[in-house]
Parts: sequence; structure tokens; C-alpha cells
Amino acid sequence: MKPKLLSFAAAVCLFLVACTSTQKEERQEQPKPRVIVTCDPELDDNNSLIRFLLFSTDFDVQGLIYASSRFHWKGDGKGTTQYIPGREYSSNGRDLGPQTSWRWAESERFIDDLVEAYASVYPNLKVHNPNYPIPQDLKSKIYVGNVEFEGDISHDSPGSDRIKEILLDDDPRPVFIQVWGGPSTASRALKSIEEEYKDTPEWESIKAKVSAKAKFCLSGLQDLSFQEYVQPNWPEVESVLLNAGVASLGYGAKRSVAGTKDTLYFSSAWTLENVKSKGVFGEHYRVWGDGRQMAPGDFTDYFGEKGYTADELREMGYWVWTPPQQEGNFISEGDTPMYLNLIGNGLRAHEGQEYGGWAGRKKELSEEEKAAGYTAPYAMRREKDEVLPDFLPAIQNSFAARLNWSVTSEYDDANHEPIIEGPLEMSATAGSTVKLNITVSDPDNDAVSTNWMQFKVGSYKGDVSFAGITDATTSVTIPADAKAGETIHLVLQVVDDGSLALTKYLRTVITVL
Repeated sequence: MKPKLLSFAAAVCLFLVACTSTQKEERQEQPKPRVIVTCDPELDDNNSLIRFLLFSTDFDVQGLIYASSRFHWKGDGKGTTQYIPGREYSSNGRDLGPQTSWRWAESERFIDDLVEAYASVYPNLKVHNPNYPIPQDLKSKIYVGNVEFEGDISHDSPGSDRIKEILLDDDPRPVFIQVWGGPSTASRALKSIEEEYKDTPEWESIKAKVSAKAKFCLSGLQDLSFQEYVQPNWPEVESVLLNAGVASLGYGAKRSVAGTKDTLYFSSAWTLENVKSKGVFGEHYRVWGDGRQMAPGDFTDYFGEKGYTADELREMGYWVWTPPQQEGNFISEGDTPMYLNLIGNGLRAHEGQEYGGWAGRKKELSEEEKAAGYTAPYAMRREKDEVLPDFLPAIQNSFAARLNWSVTSEYDDANHEPIIEGPLEMSATAGSTVKLNITVSDPDNDAVSTNWMQFKVGSYKGDVSFAGITDATTSVTIPADAKAGETIHLVLQVVDDGSLALTKYLRTVITVL
């Protein structure tokens, strides 16, 4: 047995060297996730888009598209009306009758405004990360989608045509379609593909290709086009499901972390210091009591008002659907979880929905959940997760750091994420001990702390044993009961001691031989 063990150890060493070398190469050349954003003029879409642009280093942005939803639609400008029972204009004791548009400013251009803001700070941003896309490229990716009415997929639009073009191109990478408003623009892209190719010999291959590429990242089902058209006609199209450990960034974020240290990140003091005071992006970021509305006269958008109770706001004619908060508090980024798992922080969460990352993860539903009908494709339950740690401090500090980059022209005057080099994939036999050779550095020469975790999202659910859980380079013992083919997910977390502590990760997936 001894020669066999020695041979295996040598093989492991060689494999580690190969993986480390490969990872270095992948850091430079690994393709970024292809992303198309569709969003409506809700204030949390506005806020989510600011963060998205600050992390555009990590995405291959293929489109920034205006979309409609049940909450926002432009109308056709011809006086055509729409009326759907149960909408804001026809619920909660009010019925305003058919509408020609709904909560859409006459000169709406919030995407254009934010890309222009990005252009103004681009010289600073590229000092801190050269991978920021040039502003002209982002401007060229702005399109208008199916905005006239809620859920209308009866015609093409520049936005739906763009999605169609990307889904049909020869790039095999997945396309993560961010659906922050209603899905009608993305749904129309699929319908247009079907109308063009269904009666042709290429239809089955095209349908298979598009179904494999399209990933619907649905922030709610804000019109009916996904249920009524996509699901019945494109059953193989995958939608993102987050039902465990979801980052709490929606309208109820502050309430959801009440009584914990995380309330800091939604407070007026933290938001003023780290967001609102940071130049043009801070000016565009919506907070409680900021005196603004996305659409003038919107009776649901009372967030800009300050100093009023809920009853006083109702007397002023507002529909108060969430309690008012202190001036300057965080309001919402409800759509941000749709792309947090695409960020290149080392967690590799976009490689598998079950992997887990900053946005949360998909976990298998219990029999009780299935029986209760919990199968919605857009599910985002913000329940505590037994697998994932609390990511909120890392999420918010990284956002604050990048906002600071936008107003800082010298690299040495800001903080930057640590750098980790190590194996992404390994193989090992049950009962063996594997050396994890990891290199950690910090571009600002900050001190760093390291900590290993096991994310029980692989097929092996037992515990592994680390020789030194706080040592970057350590060894791990593969349990004797691990079966061939099972996977074990090990995650190294590295945190620097900068003024805004920044976090980076390395996920090493071990496959049992």
C-alpha cells in the first residue's frame, strides 16, 4: 500500500500545481457572464442600476433596456387605454378606471441619466480597475423595450430585437437576462424567434440553442407574459430561483435585520457617509426624505417626503404601503440580488444555482413546500440559511468602496479587494489528506484575515476537517465515508483591514475519486 499512497500524493501535488497555474490563466482570460438588463422606472431599479454600473467590470454587458411592468408603463401616446383588475389603479378600495399610462414620466430617461453619470466618473473608476467598460460602449447598449403597456408581447421593439440578436448569436455562453420589471420585452424576444423559425427545418436546433442560453433572472413576475407564454412554449428555459439566504435589499430590508448589527448598513448615517456623499452617483441614489419622485404626481412614491407620519401622508393623498422611515435611510435595491451572484468575487455562484453566493442560493424544496405549491420560478424568500454566512457586510462594503473609487482619482487613496490564487477544482480519494496551496496578497498592503468554510451545497453533506481553518495554506482530510463522484465545496474567505473592510473568496470544489 505504501508505494500506492506515495504515488497518489505525488499525483495530488502535480494536480495542485496544474490547477494553480490554470487558475492564474483563468483570472486573466475567463469569460465574464453575459448580461442584459431590463428595468422599469421604479426607484429601486434606479438604485440597483447604480450598483450594477459600479460592478460592470465583472459583466459582459449586452443591453440596458427600458421595460414596462404592472407598476410602470408608458402608453402609446394615442390615447389607447389599458385596464387590468387588481393593479394599483384598481385595488385597495380604489378604481381609477382605464388608464392611458401608469407611473411613467413624460421624459423618462433614468438609464440614460445613470450611464451619463457613469461617463462623468469613468476617469476615476478606471484608475482603480482597468476593466470598466468605456462609456460609449454602454451608451450604445441602451434600448427601448416593450414599454407601451403591461405584458404586451404582440410586437417587436428595439429592446426585444436586441435580446433576440444575442440569443441567436454564435457565442455559447449563457445570457443572464435581468428582469427587474416585467418580462414582456424578454418574452417578446422568444416569441419573435418562434414566429420566425417555427416552420423551418432549423427550428428544433434553434429552440434548443436558445433554451440553453437564456437565463431569466426574474425579480418577481411583474406581468403575465412569463407564465402565459414562456413557460408553456419554452419549458427548457431556466429561471433563477433564490429560496435560501437571499440578501435582504428590498423595501423591507431594514425591518428584516432589526435587532442585528446589519441595521447599520441601512441607516441614514452609513448611507450618508458611504453613498449620498459620493459624487454624482450618490446624488442619483434614492433615499428616504430626498425630496424626489421618479414620476411627478405618483401617489405611491412618498419616499421623498420627510417629517410626516403614515396617517399624515395618507391625508396628503398618498397610498402608504410601507411605513415611512428616518430621513436619509436606505429605501430599496430589490433587484440587486438578480446579479449579485454574477459578480466575480470568487464564489463562482453563477456556475450553479445551488452553489450559493452573495445573492443566496437555490435549495431543494421540502415535501411540505412542494405540497404547498412553492414552485414559483422567481422565488426570493429572505429566510436565514443554514449553509451560507451573513454576506451583507461584504456586500455593502464592496458597494461603498466602489462608490469611493468614483470620486477618488489616485489609486493609493482608496481600498481594493485582496487577491487570491489557488485551485478551483481538485480530485481526491476518500480518507486522504489534501494540501491546499493558496497565495493571498493585498494590493494596498493591508493586513488580511483568512478563514476556511465548508459550504454544504455539494453532493457530500458530511463534515470535513481542516488542519488550520484560519491558515490560507492548509490541508483538509476527505472523510472516509465520501463516495466516488461526490463533491465537496470549500470556500476561503479573505478580509482586509482597510477602512472599508473588503472581502474576496476562493471556492475549491473537490471531487471524490
